[in-house]
Amino acid sequence: MIWYLLYPLRGTTKAPTLAEKNPLRDAFARYGRYAATHVVTTLLVSVSVAAILVYPFPFLYTTDFIYGASILPEHAWTGTLPLDDKNRAEPDVMMRSIWVHGNYFEALNRNVLLSALELQDQLLGPTVNFNPRHQLSRDFDVPDAATADLTPSQRDAYHVINGLTNESWFFQSPLQYWSCSSEVIERDGDIIATANEKRMQPTSVNVTLRHSTVFSGKRFQDRELVAADALVITLVHHRDSPVGRLWQERIQTLKYKAMDKWDMFEYSHSGKTSELYEFQFRPLSSLDIFLLLLAYSLVLVYFLASLSKLRAVKSKMGLIVTITAQIMLAILSSFTVCAVLKIDLSRLPRFGYPVVIFSMSLENVFRLINAVILTPSEGSTSNRIGQAFGETGHVALASVAQNLLILYGLSKIVSPGVSAFCVFAAIALVFDFFYLSTFFLSVLSVDVRRTELGDALAKASVRSRRSALDAQSRQTWLDAMLEGRIAMSTRVAGTIVMVGFVLIAQWHFFENESVARTLGRIIRIAPKYKDLSLSSPLRNVHLGRSPASWLGLQGHQTARELIQVVKPNAHSYVARVFHPTIFVLKGSDRNLSANDPWFPPAVYDFVRHQSIPFLVIVLVIAAAVRLLMNYLLWDELADAAEVHTPSTDSLLSVQTLSQGHSLDVALLSACCDGHLVSVGLDRVIRVWNMKAGGRSYVLGEDEDSSSIPFPILAMCIEEESHWLALLTSNRVLLWNLADFRWGPTIEFEADRHKPEAFFFVPDDSMAIPGLLLIGRDGIITELSTVRTEPSSYLLAGEGAIVSVGALAERGFPAQVMVSTREGRVWMASQEGSSWSSNAVPMKAPRDREFISIQALPELGFFLVIRSQTADLVDSLTLRAIYTFKVDPIHPKSMKCFHSRPRRMRCGSVALWSFTLAYINTYTRDLIVQTYSPQHEGESLCFCDPAAPTRKTCCPWQRARESRRVIKNPGVWDALPSGIIVGVRRKLAGNYHTEPQYTPPPLQQLNGLRRRRQVKQPTGSHTHQDNWEIWVFSHFGKQESWETAPLCPEIEDDGHLFVTNLGPMVRVGRSSVAVGLSNVIKVIMVGNERFETGEDSQPGDGMPALGSRRRKGPSTLRGKPTMQCPHC
Repeated sequence: MIWYLLYPLRGTTKAPTLAEKNPLRDAFARYGRYAATHVVTTLLVSVSVAAILVYPFPFLYTTDFIYGASILPEHAWTGTLPLDDKNRAEPDVMMRSIWVHGNYFEALNRNVLLSALELQDQLLGPTVNFNPRHQLSRDFDVPDAATADLTPSQRDAYHVINGLTNESWFFQSPLQYWSCSSEVIERDGDIIATANEKRMQPTSVNVTLRHSTVFSGKRFQDRELVAADALVITLVHHRDSPVGRLWQERIQTLKYKAMDKWDMFEYSHSGKTSELYEFQFRPLSSLDIFLLLLAYSLVLVYFLASLSKLRAVKSKMGLIVTITAQIMLAILSSFTVCAVLKIDLSRLPRFGYPVVIFSMSLENVFRLINAVILTPSEGSTSNRIGQAFGETGHVALASVAQNLLILYGLSKIVSPGVSAFCVFAAIALVFDFFYLSTFFLSVLSVDVRRTELGDALAKASVRSRRSALDAQSRQTWLDAMLEGRIAMSTRVAGTIVMVGFVLIAQWHFFENESVARTLGRIIRIAPKYKDLSLSSPLRNVHLGRSPASWLGLQGHQTARELIQVVKPNAHSYVARVFHPTIFVLKGSDRNLSANDPWFPPAVYDFVRHQSIPFLVIVLVIAAAVRLLMNYLLWDELADAAEVHTPSTDSLLSVQTLSQGHSLDVALLSACCDGHLVSVGLDRVIRVWNMKAGGRSYVLGEDEDSSSIPFPILAMCIEEESHWLALLTSNRVLLWNLADFRWGPTIEFEADRHKPEAFFFVPDDSMAIPGLLLIGRDGIITELSTVRTEPSSYLLAGEGAIVSVGALAERGFPAQVMVSTREGRVWMASQEGSSWSSNAVPMKAPRDREFISIQALPELGFFLVIRSQTADLVDSLTLRAIYTFKVDPIHPKSMKCFHSRPRRMRCGSVALWSFTLAYINTYTRDLIVQTYSPQHEGESLCFCDPAAPTRKTCCPWQRARESRRVIKNPGVWDALPSGIIVGVRRKLAGNYHTEPQYTPPPLQQLNGLRRRRQVKQPTGSHTHQDNWEIWVFSHFGKQESWETAPLCPEIEDDGHLFVTNLGPMVRVGRSSVAVGLSNVIKVIMVGNERFETGEDSQPGDGMPALGSRRRKGPSTLRGKPTMQCPHC
């Protein structure tokens, strides 16, 4: 809420984003990484703390104060509220009392009881076996109320049991446990036992003689009373009651008659003889129940709606349980702490506590989850959690601090019962932040580690990053709110629910007060209610408890019973409570014999009787959690132990595939599920399984590739990773990767030239999909196992083909766009069993200008790339909707990646970012150009420039461009998520900022010369081994740059002498493989699971997911798209 209040100053309602170097953000990030790395330790700490605080809960609370434990809230508003005299409230009854003391905390001494009985009889008349209804006689004389004394019969006639009038009265006394009989007291052998046995004894008016009402300064042990400091005899009467008048007169008389036996003191706090108090017991009304149900319903709807947007289907129930457990642990822990601190929470309905904490807690929970979703999924779990917690930790802390300040301010102007709720809510917020930082953070990291939720979060990450709202550019806060650009999230909702509940609770306690008086008091911060002081002005007497605090201890059941007697059918009554008269037996020792206990008696009982079970339960729970975590994470823990590296923060890891070839690796092909196929100059074809740890086998009979005709011109893997196609000069060999067997051979006309394109065409109607072969002569050849002869078609009318881009998707006809050496561009479309081709209208190329084609399968567009421009061409209309201006491009060096596309309401495809990466012809630098919308809430729209656009569409002409230059890139590739990975020769200087001249990254084979294998001693590497991996990523406002050696010093992979790198291909969604002479280096960025998914094609701006669902037709285009040739 604080960010909304600061909107006029900051111009935005978003929480501030701290710089990466900020110490606070760095501290939260380091803690998040530690918690995610040491999941078991973090979870054990949180669970142990929760067990320590939750286990005592049922032992510290009870339904009545008679047990010396804290009282549980009821389904009612209760309270004993001291009123200010300025309220001019008319009291319903008067309360007068005497407190009888003996030695310090020895009020249950026989002599004290007998002496107190004498005082009681002198004040009220004979009370032995008191039964006013039994002694009532119909014929009696009405005395003069102003002067006459009362006989017992006359006194009993005014008793409230005989009818409620302005002269009614009744009394409560601990002596009623013994029927107010001195003989019974004399015969009682165990006075304390009797007091405990009769603690629920009712009086003649059905008011229970609870220990809290008839004793002051009580001490309990094992849920039983063991000592009391004072006997409390209370008279309750109406204004005109003659019994009240006689009580007051006889008190004055006793001051002179009892001086030889009693020391008498008038408790006059602040010079007043009486105070006004309001006693309430207000059950939940229909409106209260409706509002609570509405609040719970709104919280539940928001909770479920937010969960549904996370797309974590497989872990949805687990996430619900985790969030609920976190909040319930915070609530129960807070109840325990409040019980230890003697904070009375019984004044408010029990169902009001959870809804407030739930509404405030969900804010931080979903902020953290969304931050994890937005982190790059290539990062390790610890890095993702650390980055997310670093981004959100300070916001959560500021939110907690803000709510604590609000609660502190409210606690100063509300009634004591509502103030206690404010204290509870503050403690619960602190515990909620603790459990968020430990319990929820560790469980979330476990879920992210699991395949199901990790993939679901990865799928949602880009979807969340590119989500755009239908809104205009805002001018004012109100306009932005109405347009939906400022979301009414739980940042405001939680605080509103908290403040609203406090105000509603307070309204129940001052409903008789006018609105003007209430607002005026809040503005002046002048409390209506006075504090219940715990101190006593009688220092010499050493009262165990002051009268004011004694009144505050009266339970809600006592209040309910008194209301039924004093004001039937009402929910509250106002009483003028006169300060008690203190009677202390002469010769009593009132010196403090023991200090008052710091904690409630139930705490000491728990320590005495539950210490050993408590420790056992905590240890058992901790051990059970440890075993459960070992079971759930046994594979992750084992993997972590095997691949442990000194730097846990590094995203990069390298796996070396050696001893597979004796000469250079010439060709590489890979697919998403971890199959990697390499062809070496030693005429060996080897299939590697990265998912199985790099195991491999040689293709051929008895692992002998000599029967395979060489050279291998090209190869590709079918999208389901079932078939591998090897292209030789006159045939195609098919190998089943799943069954490890050869398939049928496809013969065609001999051609020893390397093709421009060779890939599978998805087709559900065929067991083995067909293949397309596009040669440099402009001829496209369809190869199929069901046809006896291949079909060939001429694509371009003239000239040799220099670049090819293709769109091919299951269920749609294929499209191929080619460029010729003369600078012409042709589009060919499959029409049944034939093909049709048309020239694409383009402006005439400059002399000797090279034109290349880049297909954008997810968008249904092509990039036609010239020397200094790149045209974005629609595959349907063959029209260019925008032309990118670029630096001089090295031929065939451009790669493109983008965010996940979505369909706008106008019908066009839209993105939140679009990136071009290419090599500058002259400087050999890698140029990265990223385009994003100009304003928040907009999307880059692929609509016709001449057509009208919606307000949420950002035309390419208004797109914001950012450029980054990477020096000496070497050989590089772009992962589907937009992370760029490269390998280069490490030279002196900083390559990221200083220009270095490097030859163009040609992936050419080394000469067919025999080279001696060079072995270096450990720790010694020559210059030729000094290869370096670099990684660059850019997500929103965050950029990251990391480097690592390709060949660690401790590793001797046995590669041959090399001056240039071999081919580079993508493996999976976050890995690349590069040939280093006769070995293969697999570079993994973050966590790589090598799983086939629907989002693994290049350029989709999205990592591959864990779903093995077959890819269906695209929903964003009417024309087909093509799966990656390597996938």
